[in-house]
Amino acid sequence: MPADSQTSAAEPAPAQSSQPLPGSASKHAVTFVLITVFLDMIGFGIIMPVLPRLIEEVGHVGLDRASEIGGWMFAAFAVSQFICSPLAGNLSDRFGRRPLLLLAVFGLGADFLLSAWAPTLFWLFVGRVLAGVCGSSWVIANAYIADVTAPEDRARAFGLMGAAFGVGFVIGPAIGGLLGEIGTRIPFIVAACVSFLNFTYGWFVLPESLGRDKRRRFELARANPFGAFRVFRTYPGAVPLCAVLFVFFFASSVYPAIWTFWGMAKFGWTEGMVGLTLAVFGLVMAGFQGGLTGIFVRRFGEHRTALIGLVCATIAATGYGLAGGLGVVVVLMFVHGPEGFVHPMIMAIMSRQVPENAQGELQGGISAITNIAMLFGTVFFSQIFGHFMAGGREWQSPDVAYWVAGGCLALALVLFIWLTGTTVRSATGKAAEK
Repeated sequence: MPADSQTSAAEPAPAQSSQPLPGSASKHAVTFVLITVFLDMIGFGIIMPVLPRLIEEVGHVGLDRASEIGGWMFAAFAVSQFICSPLAGNLSDRFGRRPLLLLAVFGLGADFLLSAWAPTLFWLFVGRVLAGVCGSSWVIANAYIADVTAPEDRARAFGLMGAAFGVGFVIGPAIGGLLGEIGTRIPFIVAACVSFLNFTYGWFVLPESLGRDKRRRFELARANPFGAFRVFRTYPGAVPLCAVLFVFFFASSVYPAIWTFWGMAKFGWTEGMVGLTLAVFGLVMAGFQGGLTGIFVRRFGEHRTALIGLVCATIAATGYGLAGGLGVVVVLMFVHGPEGFVHPMIMAIMSRQVPENAQGELQGGISAITNIAMLFGTVFFSQIFGHFMAGGREWQSPDVAYWVAGGCLALALVLFIWLTGTTVRSATGKAAEK
């Protein structure tokens, strides 16, 4: 399909650049978006330190079985995001970003309350599904940032979004770990209160970033999970990097899948220690994404910065599987830090391949890819962990999943080197000529 067929006669032509919001409105809007992303990450991170004990407590199972159940819970989260993220992105292209963001924030608060009172594993699964639906807000948040920033500034802007993720990953696990020592349900109640406060703040201060003249009609074919991939057929320059994103997120899903279970099984970590390690990890990621993204992009460019991130990711994943103590794990976290460059760099490269009124659709397509990858990855790595930790097995090891993840990240690295040397640069050059 030719690129210009994306916009029908009934739709506005693509804008040539984003129009920033005026003064204080822009400041409040960007602040709210960053807080929303931050809270989404808190919602994801807050459950990690308490999840193993909560599953053991509610399901009456051991740690090895709890890890497998935890993998399926994350799969439920990923499936709901896969289904809803393209829908959310396309709805935001039609009706604007504000109403979708506010709805997602409110729903996240409701999910926290549901999880706080879940009496059975079934209701914990329901909570993970609702969290995935509301977690689609990051698609709209990325589109919002694309609305209010110029194309040349988006790498840095997406880096700030990554920093918000990182800071959320500090606060979420830290809260979950500390409050989890009191009770496994307490962290969810606190998170619900914060989400509802953020909803109230956004209701009064969040302006709309997508003008009515830039909106396009809603098409169900584009909003269904597999229809979201249509954006990549329309703009083939973005296609090659989809393979890199898929392998990268598949391998990276080893961390949400087994980190907590791995730390408890290998080192005997408590919930508080798990929260502390995740907090340190989040600080490192936030430092690299928020403080060093712009420096690396100016010094090395987007492609080389992503390459550095992939190299460090490969080394770190393999290293965790060989780590003999907490000190080595902390050192590896700093080696791991540049991995945070990969996603924002690839998003920045891909965002230049589509017009302004399709940024939500692009983010929906990217979300579909990442959620499929994380869906398969979390189930895959959690089952590997459970298999090699099952009782009665002659050879037990909590590390096998990390070794497999390291091999997958090495594959992503090779793919990126090959593709950016040929297809991606060629497509980018052709787009620039047009």
